[in-house]
Formats: sequence, structure tokens, C-alpha cells
Amino acid sequence: MVTVLDTAQTRAAATELPAKPSLAGLDRVRLGAALGAIGVPDKQLRMRVNQLWSWIYVRGVTSFDDMTDVSKDLRAKLADAYTLDRLEIVSEQVSIDGTRKWLLRLPKRGHEAKAPEIECVYIPEEDRGTLCISSQVGCTLTCTFCHTGTQRLVRNLEAEEIVGQIVLARDRIGDWPGAEPPGDGRLLPTTERKITNVVLMGMGEPLYNFDNVRTAMEVAADGEGLSLSRRRITLSTSGVVPEIARWGEEAGTMLAISLHAVRDELRDVLVPINKRYPIAELLEACRNYPGLSNARRITFEYVMLKGVNDSAEDAKALVRLLKGIPAKINLIPFNPWPGSAYECSDWEAIEAFADVVNRAGYASPVRTPRGRDILAACGQLRSESEKLRAKDRSAVAPSGAGEA
Repeated sequence: MVTVLDTAQTRAAATELPAKPSLAGLDRVRLGAALGAIGVPDKQLRMRVNQLWSWIYVRGVTSFDDMTDVSKDLRAKLADAYTLDRLEIVSEQVSIDGTRKWLLRLPKRGHEAKAPEIECVYIPEEDRGTLCISSQVGCTLTCTFCHTGTQRLVRNLEAEEIVGQIVLARDRIGDWPGAEPPGDGRLLPTTERKITNVVLMGMGEPLYNFDNVRTAMEVAADGEGLSLSRRRITLSTSGVVPEIARWGEEAGTMLAISLHAVRDELRDVLVPINKRYPIAELLEACRNYPGLSNARRITFEYVMLKGVNDSAEDAKALVRLLKGIPAKINLIPFNPWPGSAYECSDWEAIEAFADVVNRAGYASPVRTPRGRDILAACGQLRSESEKLRAKDRSAVAPSGAGEA
């Protein structure tokens, strides 16, 4: 069942208490500015930032009192001015396959009538754990096969809200040193780190929030903190061509392209940004992606839509298009959502498509759908669940879903 943490009591308490900003999620520059604002001398800032950085991003503490190498006086000043609060969990769902989805409420900003919400998904496997994070509330794009694309863009996420998804997920699955795993008995990787990979494949187009996403990934990749390898961070874009090279130069992560069609006339419908940046321009940007090599291949995502893009001719055209690009092709069975106009390709068609691509020398794994029962699979994220009343959320909980 779904755990709903949005209660009248917590909402009332939140309005009674003065808001204090959280330091969890900040980059080094903003963390230094926060320390300077409470009187930490300039000559101490570097040392103090390093201390807090380790406590926040290596050990995952939630109280300044736990920072034992920080003086009591400074801890008191920190507690007076700031918190280490996480993003607010509205609900948590656990799929029968161990996939976890969190509906998270963000801080309300000036003009907003209500606090916006996003979704974040953790996908465990035996040898890895992948966290799928969001970069926008809603989406600027209107991809017709994607549930998120049916929701209007509300705003970009701040860098600390992007990092905050990683911090919260590590809390919930016990991914800090000495932390206990969740008690629901669901699948977790056998690896020491439970979050081994981060993918920017949640809500939003990350390249339309470039600066905040880049700053957040700098925090994620910091070797003295969250310490994720840039080769284990993947940014997925629908094709914002002018920003692709810049992302490779400034961020240096792995790249994934939401392709989904081999002809402009079809991609114009499925991924409307194609009208602005057609396939030829997109693939030229891929060929010139900084650091591209056989060891750093681009992943091309291709959702399998019955009778739309799944023919053998489509597969052969895909092979021709990608010639000369070190690439992997992820074939994604379409994940249905309420009101969708498409169906998933038959398994025989998916296997035939994969066979053509494999024979051409490309790795083309078929992505196993995960979290379908809680609408957590690829293309299913949509935060309009904020419109549901709390009592209604429990009614849509899938049988077998865990409770946090």
C-alpha cells in the first residue's frame, strides 16, 4: 500500500514554525555563503565547508548535534539559522519488483499558489541500483507517448532540489555508512553502495535547466562527498541540440538520446522538439559529443510502439542512421498510462527488431519494465497526483506494494 505522509497536522505545524533553509543539497559555494552569513570568518570557511560537506554527503547526518568535530557554539548557530531537512515525502510506493517511487513536495516559491510536486524512482537490481531523478516540475516538451509530457511545465528545479532527491533516496534505502536497510524485505543490490547509478530521466528536459543540473551533478560527482563517477551519471535529452556539446564539455557525464523514430515526419509527432532540431542535426551533435568513444558510448532510447515504429524496416533505418556513432540502443517496451493512445509492440516484433540491431553490431538490450504497477516505469511519471486527496492516494495503491 501507499504510505501517505501528508496530514493536516503536519501542514498546520509547517505554517506555525518559521521557515529555515536546509543545507542538505547545497553546493560548496552556497554552503560557504551560508556559513559566512552566520559569522564564520573568511579564513575558516574552507575548513568549515569541508567539515559540513563530509557530514552531509558522506555520513548523511540529519542533525547538527551529530557533527562531533564542529564546536558546540557553531553547531548552535547552525541550528538557529538552518536545518538539514530533506524534501518532503508526500507518498512512497514500493512495487512488487522492489522499485520504489516517491512523490516529493518542494518548497513553495514566491508566486506559486501551492507547493509543487515531483516524482523520483529507485530501481534495484542484483548488481546495481539506479536512481531516476527529475529536473523540472512538469515538462517543457509534449512527447505524445510520455505521461510526463501531458503535464505543463511549472518550473525548473533548483540545484539543491535535484541533489535533494539523491540525499532522500539514500536515507530511505539505508545507503549511508552504518545505516539499516528498509524493513520491507524488498530487493536491494548486493553492492556496498545501493545507489550506484543516477539517471536524469525523470520529469523534465534537463538541458532546459542546464545550470542547475550541472551544479547538482558537480555535487553528486564530488569525490569527497556523494562520490558518484561521472561514467555512472547519465543525462537523457530529447534533443536540445545547441546544449549537447556544452554539456559534454562542462559536465562530462554519459549521454542518452530519446530518439524513438527514424523519420522526421514520425518523430515530429512523437517528440515534437524534432520540428526545431531534426534527426540529422541531432545525430551530428552526437557524433561530435566530447569524449565520445567505444568506452563512452551514447545510449539511444527507442520506445517500442505497436504498428508505429517497430517494423523491420524501421530497425534497418535505425542502423543506417547510427553508422559511425559508438552507441548502445535501449529498446523500451511502451509502458501504458491512463488515456495513452499507444500500445506496446508485440514481443515477437520487439525480438525481431532487436535481432536486426544486434546483427549490425550494436548492443540492444530490451529494457525490462520496472514498477509498472505503481506507474514508476519509463514514461509514466507525472506529478498530477498532487491533485488527489490524501485519502484517494491509498485507493490507487497496488496490491503487494510495500509500506515505509
